[in-house]
Amino acid sequence: MIMADKRDYYEILGVSKNANNDELKKAYRKLALQHHPDKGGGKESEAKFKEINEAYSVLSDPEKRKAYDQFGHSGPFGAGNGGFNQQYQQYGGFNGQNINFDFSDLGGFGDIFETFFGGGGNSRSRQQNRGSDIEAEIRIDFREAVFGAEKDFKILKNNRCDRCKGDGSEPGTGQKTCPTCQGKGQVQSQSRTIFGTFAQTAICPECHGKGKISEKKCSKCGGNGRIKEQVTVKVKIPAGIDDGQSIRINGQGEAAEYGGVAGDLYLRMRVIPDKRFERDGFDIMSNSEISFPQAALGTNVEVETVDGKVILKVPAGTQSGKVFRLSNHGVPRLSGKNRGDHLVTVLVKTPTNISRKQKKLLEEFDSDKSWF
Repeated sequence: MIMADKRDYYEILGVSKNANNDELKKAYRKLALQHHPDKGGGKESEAKFKEINEAYSVLSDPEKRKAYDQFGHSGPFGAGNGGFNQQYQQYGGFNGQNINFDFSDLGGFGDIFETFFGGGGNSRSRQQNRGSDIEAEIRIDFREAVFGAEKDFKILKNNRCDRCKGDGSEPGTGQKTCPTCQGKGQVQSQSRTIFGTFAQTAICPECHGKGKISEKKCSKCGGNGRIKEQVTVKVKIPAGIDDGQSIRINGQGEAAEYGGVAGDLYLRMRVIPDKRFERDGFDIMSNSEISFPQAALGTNVEVETVDGKVILKVPAGTQSGKVFRLSNHGVPRLSGKNRGDHLVTVLVKTPTNISRKQKKLLEEFDSDKSWF
């Protein structure tokens, strides 16, 4: 029996009296997981868990919370009138009667109860069967990464059976009502816990949620609606994608069994390096060598870019390592609005084999330090 001088509900959950529903739910999830009896603790944990549930049951209900704020435990939902414990027993509480919970309103906390009790709310069992996602790599060259491309990608996967179109039935035969679930697509089971008997709803193992089964199974796939085969997938690679990035192709993952929805295909890009270029975000970088006289006197240099050859004007007196920017010759941004730049680093090449005449000229040049 719960005494009239029991702890304040707000104190139990560790929240203020102005706490909103999200704050109440967050506090409840944390405490319920921490003090769940299945984690150990015996009767003390069981009592604490009941206390937490009682507090949350009252404070999460606007009408009950209003009465509690006004009258406390002596109100219509408090200990003075039998309290939460008595009311809970009247509606099938922890006294051995059946309890059918739907934890969908608790968000991620429903997963906790699935772990403890082997099942969750009815909402999960009604989800359509879905095939698994697939992750794979595709190799593309540097230019394809820059400008995009359409490629054929071959992959071995479970694909929808072309004979039965995925429903598992031999063509020309019909389907009949599932005898296991009587056409409902769901079955119920019960499990006993320290809190009573929990009724759980799950997808029917016979018809897999369809409510019907094949009169005769497909001779090609054996009735599960899919076969293992190599298929070719058309892949559209967006311009500007980089090494290591992935794209998702909807519906090109594993086919689902028994006519469900196929999963998705995630393709991770592996860009083949190009010895002429390097990439830095949406900019492309390359080097261009010029001679000492060209650097001193100035010159025009032909530079290789992803758009073809471009003439770069190198002014007189250019130092080795100088970087020139070719605007809008880089990688297109994924938004498609503009492009990066091409950065050209000019490297002044020092001659190694020179004639006597060339050597004399250089010595004369070097003797005049006015240029230095």
